[in-house]
Amino acid sequence: MTSQSLVTVLTPVYNGAPYLAQCIDSVLAQTYGAWEYVLVDNASTDDTPEILSSYAARDARIRIHTNERFVSVMENHNIAARQVGPDSRWCKFVCADDTLYPQCLERMVSLAEQHPSVGLVSAYQLQGTQIGLGGLEDSVAPGREVGRASLLGCLSVFGGPTAHMIRADFIRGRDPFYEPSNLHADTAACYDVLQTSDLGFVHDVLTYARAHRGSLTFSVSRRLNTYLLGHLKILTTYGPVFLTREEYDEALTQRMDAYYRFLARAILTPGGREIWRYHRDGLGAL
Repeated sequence: MTSQSLVTVLTPVYNGAPYLAQCIDSVLAQTYGAWEYVLVDNASTDDTPEILSSYAARDARIRIHTNERFVSVMENHNIAARQVGPDSRWCKFVCADDTLYPQCLERMVSLAEQHPSVGLVSAYQLQGTQIGLGGLEDSVAPGREVGRASLLGCLSVFGGPTAHMIRADFIRGRDPFYEPSNLHADTAACYDVLQTSDLGFVHDVLTYARAHRGSLTFSVSRRLNTYLLGHLKILTTYGPVFLTREEYDEALTQRMDAYYRFLARAILTPGGREIWRYHRDGLGAL
């Protein structure tokens, strides 16, 4: 280990063979040298195990954890989170479909280390062919202000796991780190971190998120519109923390109005019954 802060890079993967090599190569190409890389194979049935073995054999910084059985997406993310070692200062998830630009770790760590109050670091992201995230003028913003603006829909700086980096003590301090029942628990975790820390934002494009039909986002989230339920859970959990009572009541009313309009339209679609079952059960649990 060098004098630089150690970063644990994590990639949970299931049948990720088409893009996995590109993902791993992007980590190997980092200009920042103090990293370890753990890839968690969720009992893949394609060429993923062979790809992982070949890379691990060539670079001692790469470690492979293979699940004995297939688990849910968030459970696999939590298994990955448990791989963060005691010496790691930062944790960087990279989805197996995505890539990091060469200066990603260097730029994120540099900003964070200059500001000890920062617990979460994000940056602009190339999402398909569009630049996403942003809205902040400063490089560091109070966590409470960022959480409030995000809940009110005035700011978008979190993105998926590939877009941001989290201080490792937050990861080690909670098990499970991600709520297993929420497909959008990665966003919820950002709000949790910002309750007691600030956000650092690098004003440059540092990550790439691939959009394709084989992804979970397309196959499940878009089909059932899991965003509505996931973000409602986030609002009801963190709204009372970041918002005033008046702001929370108004935001909840607007969110439920949109929810009911969606359900009314959904019942007329070919998959309406499945959609209603998903949201009925989720709202009941909430």
